[in-house]
Amino acid sequence: MLDNSVAYSRFRFIGQEFLTWLWYMIATNGTTDILDEDSKISVAIGDRMVLENRTSNDIEFITIKGNGADLREGVVALTKGALVAELSLEIIVDDQPWKFTLKGESLGMTNLKTPTTVRPESADDIEGAVLEKIHLFETVFHITEQFYYTFIKQRISNDWNNKTKTKIKNWIKTS
Repeated sequence: MLDNSVAYSRFRFIGQEFLTWLWYMIATNGTTDILDEDSKISVAIGDRMVLENRTSNDIEFITIKGNGADLREGVVALTKGALVAELSLEIIVDDQPWKFTLKGESLGMTNLKTPTTVRPESADDIEGAVLEKIHLFETVFHITEQFYYTFIKQRISNDWNNKTKTKIKNWIKTS
């Protein structure tokens, strides 16, 4: 059995490949194929992306920030071998927005902002407000898990190297 630190170092690229794949899926409108939901769901890149390039002896980080930021610099970094290390996402489900950042290294979710909820008017309403907030957290976790599950199914399939990687490389060349 691998030591945790060895396993972490050896497989940390999986999260970054996942975020790079997710960017590709969002950019090519492939996210609708992933989610089997009855709700109307849209996914977009948020206001921040961090790419990491470890192909040389040095580690290079490229950070792209700002609403409506031009992602061409990120595409250039991808052509040089970088992978997405952090990705801000905006998910809208039935006109309710969630904003958060996924970190490739740990698949941790940070800066999560859920749709606004009604403030409890009395002490009796607090339990309902807490349950509503928990439901909002579970919703975004479920969607993220579906994305990751679809990625892992593709990543371990025989089609990963022959089809999926080729499509991603073509997308990078044409972007």
